[in-house]
Amino acid sequence: MTLAEALTAARQRIDRLDARLLLQTAAGCTHADLLARPETPLAASAQAQFENWVERRAGGEPLAYLVGAAEFRGRMFQVSPAVLIPRPDTEALVEQALARLQGKDHPAVLDLGTGSGIVAVSLALEYPAARVTAVDLSPAALAVAADNARRLGAAVEFLEGDWYAPLTGRRFDLIVGNPPYIAADDPHLAGDGLPCEPQEALTDGGDGLGCLARIIANAAAHLHPGGWLVLEHGHEQGAACRNLLSASGLQGIFTHPDLAGSDRVSGAFL
Repeated sequence: MTLAEALTAARQRIDRLDARLLLQTAAGCTHADLLARPETPLAASAQAQFENWVERRAGGEPLAYLVGAAEFRGRMFQVSPAVLIPRPDTEALVEQALARLQGKDHPAVLDLGTGSGIVAVSLALEYPAARVTAVDLSPAALAVAADNARRLGAAVEFLEGDWYAPLTGRRFDLIVGNPPYIAADDPHLAGDGLPCEPQEALTDGGDGLGCLARIIANAAAHLHPGGWLVLEHGHEQGAACRNLLSASGLQGIFTHPDLAGSDRVSGAFL
């Protein structure tokens, strides 16, 4: 079987771009190779891997888990089923966090529920003066995040624990987080590859506000005066998050949209 034949067969079952990316990864070639030398024979081992991936992709398994990586802010992050797949919506969280770091010398930054580390690593690389700490309850997720930090050259302290649990007595100039915020009965959890992703990172098992409420309620005890809390949330949770922030006594409450214009990030300062 040639590269062209493999690609043609796969396109009958899955998206054309997915088929091409899977074939490039399995064959160890580039898009230019596919265009210039489509008649190149596909090695038996590569064909077996490719056909396995096509079968799994057709069954709904996310592309990022098959190839083991996903792009975020121009960087490739390794991912596994232990962590959520990076999404463009989270860029709004990073951008709002960076805006609140401007002008600060050596700010202490905390990323709660770091997952694959995309937020912590991005902040460490894009604001090098920051001292970044990242927390996650999952040892498997922390292993992925730490590997991403090492590979991309980001200085990040990783701690295992439940939200603020491993941070007794510590305060920060900025706390960020992308906690589980999908309601347990949300039908979206059954589609778009979400059943393959770690459910504990998607939903709190309730109305989707439980983890957000815990983070907000305890933020003041871990913020320096003037320090910011900035959180990603669902597109219908802006008002609820503003109410939680107000009840916690924080100031300067705001909500910022994502690229689609939906409420996506809310925050306030101590």
